[in-house]
Amino acid sequence: MGDDSEWMKLPVDQKCEHKLWKARLNGYEEALKLFQKIDDEKSPEWSKYLGLIKKFVTDSNAVAQLKGLEAALAYVENAHVAGKTTGEVASGVVNKVFNQPKARAKELGVDICLMYIEIEKGEAVQEELLKGLDNKNPKIIVACIETLRKALSEFGSKIISLKPIIKVLPKLFESREKAVRDEAKLLAVEIYRWIRDALRPPLQNINSVQLKELEEEWVKVSSAAPKQTRFLRSQQELKAKFEQQQAAGGDGDGGDDDEEEEAVPQVDAYELLEAVEILSKLPKDFFEKIEAKKWQERKEALEAVELLVKNPKLESGDYADLVKALKKVVGKDTNVMLVALAAKCLAGLASGLRKKFGQYAGHVVPTILEKFKEKKPQVVQALQEAIDAIFLTTTLQNISEDVLAVMDNKNPTIKQQASLFIARSFRHCTPSTLPKSLLKPFCAALLKHINDSAPEVRDAGFEALGTALKVAGEKAVNPFLADVDKLKLDRIKECAEKVELVYGKKTGAAEKKEGKPVAGKTPALSGSAGDKEIKDAAAKPGPQKKAPAVKVRDFVPVHCMPLAPFSLLPRDPVGCVVLILICLQIEVCEEKAAAVLPASCIQQLDSGNWKERLASMEEFQKTVELMERSEMPCQALVRMLAKKPGWKETNFQVMQMKLHIVALIAQKGNFSKTSAQVVLDGLVDKVGDVKCGSNAKEAMTAIAEACQLPWTAEQLVAMAFSQKNPKNQSETLNWLSNAIKEFGFSGYVFQEKLESKCFLSWAEDLLFLESAVRTSAITLLGVMYLYVGPPLRMFFEDEKPALLSQIDAEFEKMQGQTAPAPTRGISRNSGGSGDDGEEEEQEDVGNDVVDLLPRTDIGDKITAELVAKIGDKNWKIRKEGLDEVTSIINDAKFIQPNIGELPAALKSRLNDSNKILVQQTLSILQQLATAMGPNIKQHVKNLGIPVITVLGDSKNNVRAAALATVNAWAEQTGMKEWLEGEDLSEELKKENPFLRQELLGWLADKLPTLRSVPSDLLLCVPHLYSCLEDRNGDVRKKAQDALPFFMMHLGFEKMAKATGKLKVLLTSLTTKPFFMAYLQQSDVNSSGVQGKKVLNKPTLKEDDDKSGPIFIIVPNGKEQRMKDEKGLRVLKWNFTTPRDEYIEQLKTQMSSCVAKWLQDEMFHADFQHHNKALAVMIEHLENEKDGVISCLDLILKWLTLRFFDTNTSVLMKTLEYLKLLFNMLSQEEYHLTENEASSFIPYLIIKVGEPKDVIRKDVRAILNRMCLIYPASKMFTFIMEGTKSKNSKQRAECLEELGCLVGSHGMNVCQPTPGKALKEMAAHIGDRDNTVRNAALNTIVTVYNVHGDQVFKLIGNLSEKDMSMLEERIKRSAKRPSAAPVRQAEEKPQRIQNISANASMLRKGPAEDMSSKLNQNRNMGSHSEAAHTVPREFQLDLDEIENDNGTVKCEMPALVQHKLDDIFEPVLIPEPKIRAVSPHFDDMHSNTASTINFVISQVASGDINTSIQALAQIDEVFRQEDKAEAMSGHIDQFLIATFMQLRLIYNTHMADEKLDKDEIVKLYSCIIGSMISLFQIESLAREASTGVLKDLMHGLITLMLDSRVEDLEEGEQVIRSVNLLVVKVLEKSDQTNILSALLVLLQDSLLATASSPKFSELVMKCLWRMVRLLPETINSINLDRILLDIHIFMKVFPKEKLKQCKSEFPIRTLKTLLHTLCKLKGPKILDHLTMIENKNESELEAHLCRVMKHSMDQTGSKADKDTEKGASRIEEKASKAKVNDILAEIFKKIGSKENTKEGLAELYEYKKKYSDADIEPFLKNSSQFFQSYVERGLRLIETEREGKGRIASSTGISPQMEGTCVPVSTHTVTSSIGNTNGEEVGPSVYLERLKILRQRCGLDNAKQEDRPPLTSLLSKPAVPTVASSTDMLHSKLSQLRESREQYQHLDLDSNQTHSSGIGTTTASPSSAAANIDDLKKRLERIKSSRK
Repeated sequence: MGDDSEWMKLPVDQKCEHKLWKARLNGYEEALKLFQKIDDEKSPEWSKYLGLIKKFVTDSNAVAQLKGLEAALAYVENAHVAGKTTGEVASGVVNKVFNQPKARAKELGVDICLMYIEIEKGEAVQEELLKGLDNKNPKIIVACIETLRKALSEFGSKIISLKPIIKVLPKLFESREKAVRDEAKLLAVEIYRWIRDALRPPLQNINSVQLKELEEEWVKVSSAAPKQTRFLRSQQELKAKFEQQQAAGGDGDGGDDDEEEEAVPQVDAYELLEAVEILSKLPKDFFEKIEAKKWQERKEALEAVELLVKNPKLESGDYADLVKALKKVVGKDTNVMLVALAAKCLAGLASGLRKKFGQYAGHVVPTILEKFKEKKPQVVQALQEAIDAIFLTTTLQNISEDVLAVMDNKNPTIKQQASLFIARSFRHCTPSTLPKSLLKPFCAALLKHINDSAPEVRDAGFEALGTALKVAGEKAVNPFLADVDKLKLDRIKECAEKVELVYGKKTGAAEKKEGKPVAGKTPALSGSAGDKEIKDAAAKPGPQKKAPAVKVRDFVPVHCMPLAPFSLLPRDPVGCVVLILICLQIEVCEEKAAAVLPASCIQQLDSGNWKERLASMEEFQKTVELMERSEMPCQALVRMLAKKPGWKETNFQVMQMKLHIVALIAQKGNFSKTSAQVVLDGLVDKVGDVKCGSNAKEAMTAIAEACQLPWTAEQLVAMAFSQKNPKNQSETLNWLSNAIKEFGFSGYVFQEKLESKCFLSWAEDLLFLESAVRTSAITLLGVMYLYVGPPLRMFFEDEKPALLSQIDAEFEKMQGQTAPAPTRGISRNSGGSGDDGEEEEQEDVGNDVVDLLPRTDIGDKITAELVAKIGDKNWKIRKEGLDEVTSIINDAKFIQPNIGELPAALKSRLNDSNKILVQQTLSILQQLATAMGPNIKQHVKNLGIPVITVLGDSKNNVRAAALATVNAWAEQTGMKEWLEGEDLSEELKKENPFLRQELLGWLADKLPTLRSVPSDLLLCVPHLYSCLEDRNGDVRKKAQDALPFFMMHLGFEKMAKATGKLKVLLTSLTTKPFFMAYLQQSDVNSSGVQGKKVLNKPTLKEDDDKSGPIFIIVPNGKEQRMKDEKGLRVLKWNFTTPRDEYIEQLKTQMSSCVAKWLQDEMFHADFQHHNKALAVMIEHLENEKDGVISCLDLILKWLTLRFFDTNTSVLMKTLEYLKLLFNMLSQEEYHLTENEASSFIPYLIIKVGEPKDVIRKDVRAILNRMCLIYPASKMFTFIMEGTKSKNSKQRAECLEELGCLVGSHGMNVCQPTPGKALKEMAAHIGDRDNTVRNAALNTIVTVYNVHGDQVFKLIGNLSEKDMSMLEERIKRSAKRPSAAPVRQAEEKPQRIQNISANASMLRKGPAEDMSSKLNQNRNMGSHSEAAHTVPREFQLDLDEIENDNGTVKCEMPALVQHKLDDIFEPVLIPEPKIRAVSPHFDDMHSNTASTINFVISQVASGDINTSIQALAQIDEVFRQEDKAEAMSGHIDQFLIATFMQLRLIYNTHMADEKLDKDEIVKLYSCIIGSMISLFQIESLAREASTGVLKDLMHGLITLMLDSRVEDLEEGEQVIRSVNLLVVKVLEKSDQTNILSALLVLLQDSLLATASSPKFSELVMKCLWRMVRLLPETINSINLDRILLDIHIFMKVFPKEKLKQCKSEFPIRTLKTLLHTLCKLKGPKILDHLTMIENKNESELEAHLCRVMKHSMDQTGSKADKDTEKGASRIEEKASKAKVNDILAEIFKKIGSKENTKEGLAELYEYKKKYSDADIEPFLKNSSQFFQSYVERGLRLIETEREGKGRIASSTGISPQMEGTCVPVSTHTVTSSIGNTNGEEVGPSVYLERLKILRQRCGLDNAKQEDRPPLTSLLSKPAVPTVASSTDMLHSKLSQLRESREQYQHLDLDSNQTHSSGIGTTTASPSSAAANIDDLKKRLERIKSSRK
């Protein structure tokens, strides 16, 4: 028993580790109870057991182990730290539990594993269980399998990863142990339940008996989708849903089936398989046998391949030869059995390789499609399987050309099979993979098939179209089915309904039920919606109402369609459905027109009197002008206009008006193509009319805008040329020329017209046309040439020379001109943003105009004979073959991508031993690239990469030819295709020096021009590094040249990872600085070389004569530069900082058009030369306007470089030049090109965030002027981009600029849409920077003023806080008058449309804390300028008013009178003086934040009275809730000024014997009072930054220790007040900032030799105070920063150094702080060391670990002690007194705010009970104030108990009580005499109060109300580093000083106007009276001047 009694006393965790099993058993039992009892999963108690849980489960005693397992399960279930034990515990369970004989142990082990999975540790558990499967003990294996099965069953395949389990399954089936095999079988059944047939392939090789058994079990598995029954902790919502379904008895199951199915991840069986390598296993004689004459040998070869490709997953490799051989069998073999066999082999290859087979798909698909002519079912089936398998390896886009090529084949079987293949392919597509660009050609081809004579072809066509309809939906397919009759449409829809899609049911419009036809004259509306509302809308003859699903437009008369399903109606370009009527009778039109037109108008339309017709037209016009778009029945109106006399109107006035009305209707209404067809004929008739022609053209333009130009142009040209009137034809063409310029040239739309020559049919007979028509036609061709370029001439090469010379002459005129930007047709198109048609348009427009050219199919000419020739053994025959290919390509000019067997043939010639043939092949490939255009990209992999191999040739000329070929290809394809995949890296891997240097040189040229690169480029990096170490010097050099461009795209991190394997050369470069230096060096070298090369060939005569022009006009120079940049031949002007290559490039470009001497100045290293250059440019600006405009792009680029200069004079000069330049450009009516704008505006916008106000002002002026030469809407986009900057000033300025743009130009300026733009702007309302917030609010308010309440819809959802700020600002802006007229006179009107108070604040607000730090070196000149422009309000002082001649006659007297009343009334009473300032301060504040800057600057004044008055004003602001927020953002500034004043008092005023010491006390009381007011507003107090708090605390502690203050009469009270202030600072400041500040202050004080020990002691006392507060504040503290500060402290003061200190307090303080942090955060404290770069520099980490270990060893009861006790213990140890728990508890209560009375009462009772108790140790270390407070409290209780009257327990001066009396404060708070409870107050209270009042000298004593802290609208400013606090101080001071100097014109009298009587401590009454007398005199003078 003795032993028992020993271990019974041990704590639980020690029992669990005891060597006696009974002790452990008891420990486990107690631990289990404890674990079940702890409610808080984050309790520190859990951490004690972290290291023990493994021992719980691996206990050697079976009985104890069982209980340990139960305890472990409880631990895992409840402890938040349990996850850390996963690996070791799971391993213990597998190895030590699963082998136990007791079933209960095994059961608990399984439960523990499942519980770990539940707490999100599934991967670790699964890993341990899979390791267990390799154990030799079968029991363990069985248990592991069972656990995996249970886990899968409960958690599902989404959480349990199946791949690793499936990989080990076959091995488990081979086990000798039956139990293992049986359990494996159960597991396989469970896996099958989740992934179904995907499990079959991995298990196909297991024992056949086992497989049969499995099949039998699988059949029994329920077909219902399995569901997860147990959920992770993060899946609680799913769990609740599951439980709800269970409770509902399974009713809810049905609805959620789909969702559940989606939740189960689909496992691809292919992914579970191992890849098999088959190429090496091919028979050695395979390629001979496959060519053998005997079919049996060929069959043997194919059977060998068939056997190999049966492997379901094949390893990637070069299968090109094998595919070629199989393809040949399919295409050429006469034995159909072998064709089928080869097709099976191809199918097997495609299935096994999947996407890797894609590169061969293009070669095989045409052959298979052609072979479909075979009719034998087995062959057809094999071919179908092959082509289907191949389709899955590629995309429909890639093989579309091949498929479309066979659609017109004469053989019906081929057509049928092609359609069926298309149908099957479509099933695999989704709407996104089947875009309109693909649908269009397929639908066109299939429409021919459904009209084919062969029924099987028709059926297949219907099936394909039905599938397309099902996949893409009716909206996409219907436009292509417009001409299909009803029966066929129904057939297509019927097929669509039967289709089952691979990717699930994508309901297209075709799947919904058709509505029944509506009787009468209305159309039958069926299909997509079956919407009743739409039917109603169609049925009513009145104006159409908007239906919910579709927009309804005009009626289209259709005579060929008796009934039209609604879903199949055609759509107009904007995406609106056009309703169709059987016929639209004139009666219906009249009825509709009568509803909107006046009766008289309709009657007079066809009057015989022309005047009546004219009057009718006038009425018609007025009605149309007033009509809304939605109400206008366009078709009805134009039909009325066409009514007799219609377009045959004889009176020109009536006709002019009629044409004008047509234009109006087209502009204002929803004008459709149907309406257009009614009027176009009439317009063409009148277009040649002298009087009506211009009106007709106006109408044509309006219709083109409504119905799109291409359609309108086609109709008009056709109509014009169907007439014989040459004038009409000529004018129509003239109109079209102009229209193309206005609308832009949509090349894609003209494609068909160009190809068919329909659009240009007149061109063929141009010579025979009327001269005027011919001239107009040629002019039109000239306009088209601007857009299409030289390829347009191709269409006319066959024309007669005479005509061709005219066309050439016109084209010559257009050379070098740029196409104008479209001005029409933009807004209307953007309206249908969601429409597919438009997306397609945008896609196609992007294509090269060369795509418009007709391309020849040369596939037929690439015969087998030609291919055989090219591959012949005789080189002469090979050359003949190549010559033939050259001539074929030359004849065709432009070819289609189908070139048959040519690629393979040419590829083999690239390795030809005859180098002449290699060169010839390369020139053919170069030709091929030009002829095929962008389509060549599909041959990059099989032909392009082999050309790169030729770069390794030893002959120079061959390499040059290869490089030229590669460049020609890259020009057509872009670089993406070349860089994707491993091909390029494989080439670079080859150790061929020629290949390496050429390839690297090529990459160095191409990479800089790319915006982005594929990730595969990373594969080249290791080889690039090996090239850097290559033996060949040229290779090394090229590698160095290429290195920076790799870095540019891939970034340092990725590049650095690959440096591990480098040799000696680069080992020193693995660190970032060396590496970057190396890169920069190589970069500079390469760009320098390029620069030299260019400069060696000067284009200008070198002479020093400076008399000539500075800018030389080079014809078409600017256009060529733009083309070069667009074609990526030069670097695009886009960088964050300009690199050398950009500067060199600009220099090169300028060399031809800028005078040599000026260029030398412009690119000189010295900034003074730049100034000279700018001066010259300003001088020549007016004289050389044309030269400047011709070089404008280069000038602007050079000016952007100047923006990156640091010299202010250059920047100012640059801005001056820009202002003059843009003035000149606007006078010349020049418009910036896109190229010029994009290379200049972004960099100008960066400067808008410049710290200097004068620069910002200039930049704003330039941005204003730019709107005259560049569209505001485009400017908007650039400025919006500027709002994303990290620079808060830039964000704020950009936002305000946006507001100005909206104010001037309206909402249309917002890009891309007002909604998106406003959302982006509104996001800045929540910005952390105050100025940005204000700017965002002002901008939204501007928009609100323009746009009204709709703003709220457009900006979307804002947070409550942001929305309330916005609403408040809008309300405020509504109350305020508009901007002052003075400002309007000075600035442009658009600048000040909405400059409210906050806008001024935004423009002129003070520098933020951080920005002042960044800009501390800015020069004084600009600074004073900034200061001067800020305080506009203060210029309206009394002096100015006196000189005024009555401009504000009615306002001023009343205003001054009001203010004087406020001053006069309370003159003799001290209290209200403080309120006198309120109206004035309000006025100032309401105008600008600059007032606050001014008042704060006065706080640091050397004049005591000035400082007191300023402090009083600020104090007043702090005391008013609605005003206090104005100080947000100025807190640091105010505190800096305050402690500067404290320093001034300490160093100057206190030493000045002449000064009255009472004045100093007043100043102290004001300072302390205003700071206490500040630190009672928590939101403002938290804005104080670390550096400022450090200096503040330094100042306050220095003041407390100043013996001179104690000698003053009221000195003691001052020090008590400081004491209270310090407590407030510690409690209310941002806890991280103050703690950090104290640590730095302690460090500084210990380092400073002059510092007194008392100072350090007080800093430590503050730290102890903070330690006491830690339990409440720990969560708000940034521990990473604090630990960094402690780390720095411990680095400066290691333990040994601290121990050498005279006092032991520093080391104790530090230990206490660390101990408390450890105690509160537990082990997590170690996660907060992230900011420490080198943890070994101090002992912090080791110390934390020791503390953690020690705390874990402690018992539970020890751990429960409070931090406060720890802090008290330190103090008590310091006084070497014994700890008394009861007294500590009592003093803790006294120290807390809530329990102070109770604590005093308990202390009184305790002293009474233990009269000898010594409380001295507790009082000794506390402040004098606290001691007297305790003694006073005890006396009061004693008096109370003795019955001498009830006395209030608190006098209101306790430092612990929130909101109580503040001694010495300017707004000291006391309870009203006689306590609030009506209790009598004892005389001692009055004595105390009298003391306080005496030192106040008549200051205001207004009662302070307890008010909640204001929530600051400013998020916490970024915290500057403490080290920079002094710099920041100087910056702030200089700002304040300058601010004060600017205000010196506001003399004392003027100041009195603003602040007389505001301070609570003004000068004596006599001085106040003098001020008032002076004011009276001033008032009289003002009044007399008014008279």
